[in-house]
Amino acid sequence: MRILNEDASAGSMRIQIEIDEDIWHLYNVIEVGDLVTASTTRREEKSADKLRAERAEKKRMTLGVRIEKIEFSEDDLRLKLLGTIENGPQDIGQHHTLIFENGDSMTIEKRHWRDTQIERLRRAVSESKKPRIVFVSLDQDEATVAVLRQFGLKEVTTVRSGRSGKQYAEKPSVDNYHAEIASKVVPLMEANMPLVLLGPGFEKETLAEDLKKMDPETFKKIYVYHTGQSGMCGINELMKAGMGADVLRESSVGCELEAVEQLMTEIARNGNATYGTQQVMDAALAGAVEKLLVLDSKVREQDLDDVVRAVESQKGTVVVVSGQHDGGKQLAAIGGMGAILRYRIDV
Repeated sequence: MRILNEDASAGSMRIQIEIDEDIWHLYNVIEVGDLVTASTTRREEKSADKLRAERAEKKRMTLGVRIEKIEFSEDDLRLKLLGTIENGPQDIGQHHTLIFENGDSMTIEKRHWRDTQIERLRRAVSESKKPRIVFVSLDQDEATVAVLRQFGLKEVTTVRSGRSGKQYAEKPSVDNYHAEIASKVVPLMEANMPLVLLGPGFEKETLAEDLKKMDPETFKKIYVYHTGQSGMCGINELMKAGMGADVLRESSVGCELEAVEQLMTEIARNGNATYGTQQVMDAALAGAVEKLLVLDSKVREQDLDDVVRAVESQKGTVVVVSGQHDGGKQLAAIGGMGAILRYRIDV
């Protein structure tokens, strides 16, 4: 993400979408009532056109739309903003849908920008410079390929080795299994992107060797870890177990999972932790919060600037946790807000 322009007096910010994850951040920042201006297409309606059977061609124009409905598609990573046209060359007051994908830009105008919203956009700018991570979680029979995005894990595909089963007269070669995995992984890889291989047994080690032989340049950053399980369960096991590598800890999801795990451990042993909106707010105002954890949907729906400021003014840290991964689901189960405390406090 790039912030192209910021006008505090007008309450506007112009944003350039550079990677897929930027769309998720914008979904969490844009609210009903905001004015979003962008280049879009719309049919140019003229009186003469209404007498014809055919419809007018769509023309590109810049429209300002007052947002009434927001939709995010995780599958194709598109953001839809529905509302009424407030600024533009035509059709003022009529409904229009703005659709945003990677590479698009927009100007967002708000009556009031919350600190948490501005911080999220600035964090998205820095996060966009970090590489995503590709996982292959495998054993001898099956490999799961997944991608770590800024807002969670996304399972991409499953590859089966075909080694077991009475229907096979001959066992396919190891190379065929690994070549099939490589064919699924290569399209996901970008320059300097880490590839993490994990699972039980020794299949991951032999896969690492084969991948380096196939394409040394693409697979120059391979990390291999042992887990008790394969599949998505194995990936979650690795990430919850302290991540194992600095490259994982540096990812936003890795930091979020680690923070949630720490919170849950403190709660389970009745240690220095609390949860629930009012309890956390009371602890923050008392200066007792070392680390505040807030679910992204809660930040989106509520103005939590006061509690965030209270934590940060006492040199505490704030972690906004995505609801798209296991850590976020755990946090949602206890109300969407928790805090790791400097000391026990009765709240």
